[in-house]
Amino acid sequence: MSKKDIKKRFGLAIKHRRQELELSQEELAFRSGLHRTYISDIERGFRNPSLENIQKLAFALNISMSDLFANYGVESDE
Repeated sequence: MSKKDIKKRFGLAIKHRRQELELSQEELAFRSGLHRTYISDIERGFRNPSLENIQKLAFALNISMSDLFANYGVESDE
């Protein structure tokens, strides 16, 4: 994927980690304090979440922010 697809790559990272933990979008929303439709939009690459929301998601997914980016292919492709 190209750099301009960073929102899609991040969304897939969230989705893959959520599925590894066997969580529904609703459960992730509850754990992170975010709305389920917002989670859905992130996973589909339609949202550009703030650093605060990325931190909430990482905490809810039991993973550090750096591991979320490094282990799921979100890092820069330069």
